Amino acid sequence: MNPTIREIREPDYPLLEDFLYHAIWQLPGEEPLPRALIFEPEIYIYIKNFGGADDCGVIMEEDGKALGAAWTRIIPAYGHLDEETPELAISFLPEYRNQGLGTMLMTELFAILKKRGYAQTSLSVQKDNPAVRFYRRLGYEVTGEKPDHADSEDWLMVKEL
Repeated sequence: MNPTIREIREPDYPLLEDFLYHAIWQLPGEEPLPRALIFEPEIYIYIKNFGGADDCGVIMEEDGKALGAAWTRIIPAYGHLDEETPELAISFLPEYRNQGLGTMLMTELFAILKKRGYAQTSLSVQKDNPAVRFYRRLGYEVTGEKPDHADSEDWLMVKEL
């Protein structure tokens, strides 16, 4: 496998619906959540009208197929910290998870965010989501707790760039 990473472009924006759906953590073995869930306003905000001045993202692809995406926005969502801190979303198609690709994708996104002058990035993650370990390895630290769309307690995490 020899994937490439590039900045997201306008023709990629429709792909964000798929990646947003795959970004919603689900317990293994449970019935898959309905795809319509992404159109709930508190979730759809992560991609609605993507492409604004503060929106930033990267796509990992191989042979023209998008394998994963990571993007940030300054939006009033679950991981919102303030008006200067972009909130992260990251997702891979299920068959490309747990292969070390996320670290590569995030390293590229962090470099772009730093170049744009951002000092930090935030995210929201359910406490029992295994991705918490991934985020900690990347340098994210827990700064608070907030309820999510399913009334679970999420951690608000922040990474200094």
